[in-house]
Amino acid sequence: MIFTHPMFPIAILFILFFLNVPIALSLIGASLYYFIFINTSIPTNMVVQQFVTAVESFPYLAVPFFIMLGSVMNYSGLSTRLMDVAEVLAGHLKGGLAQVNCLLSALMGGISGSANADAAMESKILIPAMLEKGMPLDFASAVTAASSSVSPVIPPGNNLIIYALIANVTVGDMFLAGYTPGILMTLSLMVTVYIIACRKHYDPSRDHMATPKEIGLQIFRSIWALCIPFVIILGMRMGVCTPTEAGGVAVLFALVIGILAYKQLKPHHIPLIIKETVQSTGSVMLIIAAAKVFGYYMTMERIPQMITAGLLNMTQNKFVLLMVINLMLLFIGMFIEGGAALVILAPLLVPAVMSRGVDPLHFGVILIVNIMIGGLTPPFGSMMFTVCSIVNCKFQDFVKQVWPFIIALLVVLFLVTYSENIALAIPKLFGYVPIHTGLR
Repeated sequence: MIFTHPMFPIAILFILFFLNVPIALSLIGASLYYFIFINTSIPTNMVVQQFVTAVESFPYLAVPFFIMLGSVMNYSGLSTRLMDVAEVLAGHLKGGLAQVNCLLSALMGGISGSANADAAMESKILIPAMLEKGMPLDFASAVTAASSSVSPVIPPGNNLIIYALIANVTVGDMFLAGYTPGILMTLSLMVTVYIIACRKHYDPSRDHMATPKEIGLQIFRSIWALCIPFVIILGMRMGVCTPTEAGGVAVLFALVIGILAYKQLKPHHIPLIIKETVQSTGSVMLIIAAAKVFGYYMTMERIPQMITAGLLNMTQNKFVLLMVINLMLLFIGMFIEGGAALVILAPLLVPAVMSRGVDPLHFGVILIVNIMIGGLTPPFGSMMFTVCSIVNCKFQDFVKQVWPFIIALLVVLFLVTYSENIALAIPKLFGYVPIHTGLR
């Protein structure tokens, strides 16, 4: 019978997705169906243990620390300082605040590492200002959602940490690998904004380019905010701290800055920070735990091996394989939230691409850029929903405006997919040797 077929839980999973059931609950429901109705040889208590043991890992403590860092940033004045830097650097360009929007997301990525947090913050701060400058709501919304895709790619994005743990690569190397695609995504979005602004006559937010003195003065005022990414990266690269410890140090650093330097962090902000951290961490960890149990089911039915064999039988050429995987990920990204797609698909795809000579760090860059593009695409793009719900932008209007930005990001995806030297430029500068060379 079809209801007892080993692949039926996957059908249940997608049915629940289309019914708009939360990702974690969909994974749990599909997994429990398998262990209750199909494979009854596994005791229920062992299944429940999988939920608990999935998150019993010291490196996962980095996730709540970096989530808390993003929250502290919003209340301590760090985001305001970063926006001032972005405005000085890009406000004179065609598109003005839309350019600032793109650059701010890149600066925010080094601190918040969350696409939805970045999208929510910029929706509340920058979109009203963009409307005052005469930009239409649908364009402002599209720019904000598109630029927020950069934040999780630039360290310390949570997706970078999760992928590093799944693929067994060091978090420090994964952080270094995130910079090049993050910078390329930012530049591609800014070029797209410039082209659109020239056609539609969107004015700059500054009358003239900032002088070196103005730029230097603003950087000096914002130096503490700009230092946080370097504290995180250098701490890990020099072996002073683990990623988890780096997250804790960064939170403490941001708290001290907010209280003593910028004097904007007040005691009444602490409960709000804790609440936001607990809610976001609970959401992420529940998805990880649910995906672990779903992966337990797939391992028992040897589904990862079947998928790997199917992909390898499809082609012997690694470049064709990467093209097929990219197309598959772009399609899946239209329906599944990026973090969930990462947790579900990375364990399935990493062995397949490594068997064709693709370095796991390189594939991590490809995978994360791809799933962030999925956050913009209808019908279930998470950043799309975040921005549209906050500013009340009509879905169909947003879709019309966002396509040029999706195309720009696809160009970046193509570059990092087919040029390992571009994708891993910074890790290689720090001595990283790709695994497929056989030199590690």
